[in-house]
Amino acid sequence: MDFSPQARILTLGDSFYDRVAPADFPSTILRFRNDRAAAEIGLDRMDDAGWIDRFGRFRAFEGSLPEPLALRYHGHQFRHYNPDIGDGRGFTYAQMRDASGRLMDLGTKGSGPTPWSRSGDGRLTLKGGVREVLATEMLEALGVNTSRSFSLIETGEALHRGDEPSPTRSAVLVRLSHGHIRIGSFQRLATLQDDAGLAALTRYVLAELYGEAPGEQPALQLYAHVVERTARLSASYMAAGFVHGVLNSDNINVTGESFDYGPWRWTPYWDVNFTAAYFDHQGLYAFGRQAQAIHWDVAQLAIALSRICDIEALAPILDRFPALYEAALAAALLKRLGVIPKGEAEDIALADTMVRALQAGAVTIDRFFFDWRGGARRNDDPAYHQPAFAPFVSAVAGYRAAATTDHPYWSDGAPCAMHIEEVEAIWAPIAESDDWSLFTMKVSAIRRMGDALS
Repeated sequence: MDFSPQARILTLGDSFYDRVAPADFPSTILRFRNDRAAAEIGLDRMDDAGWIDRFGRFRAFEGSLPEPLALRYHGHQFRHYNPDIGDGRGFTYAQMRDASGRLMDLGTKGSGPTPWSRSGDGRLTLKGGVREVLATEMLEALGVNTSRSFSLIETGEALHRGDEPSPTRSAVLVRLSHGHIRIGSFQRLATLQDDAGLAALTRYVLAELYGEAPGEQPALQLYAHVVERTARLSASYMAAGFVHGVLNSDNINVTGESFDYGPWRWTPYWDVNFTAAYFDHQGLYAFGRQAQAIHWDVAQLAIALSRICDIEALAPILDRFPALYEAALAAALLKRLGVIPKGEAEDIALADTMVRALQAGAVTIDRFFFDWRGGARRNDDPAYHQPAFAPFVSAVAGYRAAATTDHPYWSDGAPCAMHIEEVEAIWAPIAESDDWSLFTMKVSAIRRMGDALS
């Protein structure tokens, strides 16, 4: 397709963002370019020099944003309200339509300081960029609605960080996202008592990101979408065995797309207490509490929207979240299992047997779904003969396979996984000898798994 530049976010006006300039980096070394994603917005034919010019030096696209925008927002961070945040090391660089007509953003991470950087340097470590590429590739392969890591360019600066050996290498990441409007974007306007801004942002999200004309009750219309999309996102995290780590309200996109990956992890086992962030001492965002955390964030959106609509009308929409999540979790688990749904009640019952079996901790999540693809056991592991698996074995016998296992991936000796030990093993040769071979091989392996799953 041809590139279709847009600048729709400018219709919101200057009170929603700050115009900023990118950092002038000492060097720009291209480390990753996502040509699959680039093809969806008409940028895959760009040569490497042009790519670096756009995504390392951030020369503006004609017809899109004339200069980068650092978005303004507030948010609850670990349940504490923070009015002093915004895009502190990133900006919205360009907008465009994708092949399906959706309005997309190219946003950055590590592109330099903004008015919201506070004492930060506005930079990203190269390791952080590598981790985000691996996370988004894996999530996409597992069917999670996620932002896409679009470009990673090493930038030649020595950074000092307290959570990894310093000095360390620097990078700038570009991600392709279906909008960057967060729950915290609405919270900021509510805190400022900017009802006109709330109404304008509501109309923008409906029209530009959901493709709907605002109706008589646009706030209710939008809220119903957000509740449904975020319930589905919560469920997809669980089916993927993924722990985001920092589910603050400023990290929840109102399109239901997952983004902004910091201390993420994949849990090997279905351990509800497994946490990703070393600083999450109370387990607020533990694996088994992610739906609860997102539900709480969505409740904060209702509080913000209550300035422009009746809170009593918002409440029953929010009350649907648990049931929507339960149904979405069953659907996500059955999809990863590769069986044809039979009906909501039966599917929820099967999902419950799966979760209970996995909670026994006899096999890893990845191994289970690899062995049982299509609903038939392909590995006679003694673990599957344990009592915890008996209800699942009985329930799944009534389901038909939704897909074949003809892809060569299903003949591998082990499933493709993304546990922290492998992430560190991939990073070590990059740090020690600039050897990117394990990283390249892992991205290829993840995409191969994604092809098998689809």
